Amino acid sequence: MDLENKVKKMGLGHEIGFGAPCLKCKEKCEGFELHYWRKICRNCKCGQEEHDIPSSNEDDRKVGKLFEDTKYTSLIAKLKSDGNPMYKRNVMILTSPVPAKNISIDTVTYEWAPPVQNQTLVRAVKYIAKKCHPCLHDLTNLVITSFQSCYHCKLNMREGDPAVYAERAGYDKLWHPGCFICCTCRELLVDMIYFWKNGNLYCGRHYCDSERPRCAGCDELIFSNEYTLAEGQNWHLKHFCCFDCDCVLAGITYIMVNDKPVCKSCYMKSHAAVCQGCHNAIDPEVQRVTYNNFNWHATRECFLCSCCSKCLIGQKFISMEGMLFCSVECKEKMMS
Repeated sequence: MDLENKVKKMGLGHEIGFGAPCLKCKEKCEGFELHYWRKICRNCKCGQEEHDIPSSNEDDRKVGKLFEDTKYTSLIAKLKSDGNPMYKRNVMILTSPVPAKNISIDTVTYEWAPPVQNQTLVRAVKYIAKKCHPCLHDLTNLVITSFQSCYHCKLNMREGDPAVYAERAGYDKLWHPGCFICCTCRELLVDMIYFWKNGNLYCGRHYCDSERPRCAGCDELIFSNEYTLAEGQNWHLKHFCCFDCDCVLAGITYIMVNDKPVCKSCYMKSHAAVCQGCHNAIDPEVQRVTYNNFNWHATRECFLCSCCSKCLIGQKFISMEGMLFCSVECKEKMMS
């Protein structure tokens, strides 16, 4: 019976939030259906966070709350904009342990582990976390010197104020709690895992970005030595695909639509501008004329006077509600 209950709780990650309505597209979306490798809905292309998916894992509000039930809880809550420190699923890199150092500072203790089933990973991250988390302490526990200033803002630390130190950065460095932030995204790190590299603090995501390229398609790190570089971004070889139909774009024509690559076939079907003259989609590789959000093929057959059919390429014209006229006379004749 106990085994049956466990089996019932198991399921694919793609089942989480299935069918949830989109808060952005409303009734246009048939319901949330996670793309099989992109972190978006297959139906409306919006992200998971834009759908009404209730959080079923209460551990997310507990795991990573470094200072829960301590004298620093209210301080961290005040620093957080939402008033409630919450665990975020940052990408983590397991590194070699740093030799322990003896230091006579009273610090906050904690337990931390991600909610995953792999117990080996849990044990490993528990150990790494103790090396990666910062510690809060009062400056009254230290001998105040004239050189104790915040590493970030350079202002002097006042006796009695809470301060942050990070073992990987060295015990000669201190931060105001509000200054202990990622150098890239400025996310507050006092209750999260931090990374220290080349004199800078990083959150998990941006530390990983400094080590490996990140795929613009799936938003995951690329560990393969071979990958695609296109549009100033990095992609897994099979993830440089059409945003609409997922066909691989290597070696074929594609068009960027809202910063997303789209194959020519999908572009012509869903995104191409429509010619006001022939009312057909305009091929992205042919010349066109655009005026006041209206488009025409740049040909004698399409870009012409709506009254007398005179070709207007290279000529002066009058535009009115998508119609073109070569003269005031033609306009008045058409409007009468």
